[in-house]
Amino acid sequence: MKEWFAASSTSLVAIVLSAVGIYICVIVYTRLAGKRSFSKMSSFDFAMTVAIGSILATTILSKSTSLLEGAVGLGIVYILQILVASLRHKKVFQKLVDNDPILLMNGAEILYDNLKRSKVTVSDLRSKLREANVLELSQVRAVIFEATGDIAVLHTNDKAQSVEDFILEDVKR
Repeated sequence: MKEWFAASSTSLVAIVLSAVGIYICVIVYTRLAGKRSFSKMSSFDFAMTVAIGSILATTILSKSTSLLEGAVGLGIVYILQILVASLRHKKVFQKLVDNDPILLMNGAEILYDNLKRSKVTVSDLRSKLREANVLELSQVRAVIFEATGDIAVLHTNDKAQSVEDFILEDVKR
């Protein structure tokens, strides 16, 4: 238990220098790659965020990974992100990388088969409806399980208001 609180001054200095160095790398790489690096637009974006966190932690705390190795690994992940982001403009590649959004409610109708397919429970749905301040199911125009894993609730009190086709264009029904 004593080793939990023990550290040499050399190892502490190495941690500080590694943390500062890899942090600077993240800032520089993010400036070069753009804000998309930390977006939640696709499952690949999520994987990017997890990979960056893992590389940061390993570079800062592991004695077996040098700052240079961490910086190179981080650079490769950013290059992959830029490559995938640019290839996503092609529909074929986008289908490989991105999940499709799926309709969970069409108006007040709950689409139970789509809930099951998405592994979303009725309790999850109910929670999201409350979070969106829905008071009656008749207010709901659509509920979409987005490609990012978020659930979007489109609702209004205006009974005549409907959702434009453009908004639901790529949503599985």
